[in-house]
Amino acid sequence: MTKIISIEGMSCGHCVKHVETALKGLPSVKSVKVDLKKNQAEVALSSEDDQAIRDAVSDAGYTVTKIE
Repeated sequence: MTKIISIEGMSCGHCVKHVETALKGLPSVKSVKVDLKKNQAEVALSSEDDQAIRDAVSDAGYTVTKIE
């Protein structure tokens, strides 16, 4: 399954890398594409765990505003 995550607080390439690393650290995540201009991440994962996604992004210092 693929989810689109809207994220607040990213402002540069370093932020993108930080969010990618945080999300890739989750066991269910297969791939991550972060788009700085849209303030979104597209995440392919094997199981649905929205709270784990929120926690990983929050621990990286950013805020999830929506998961679709």
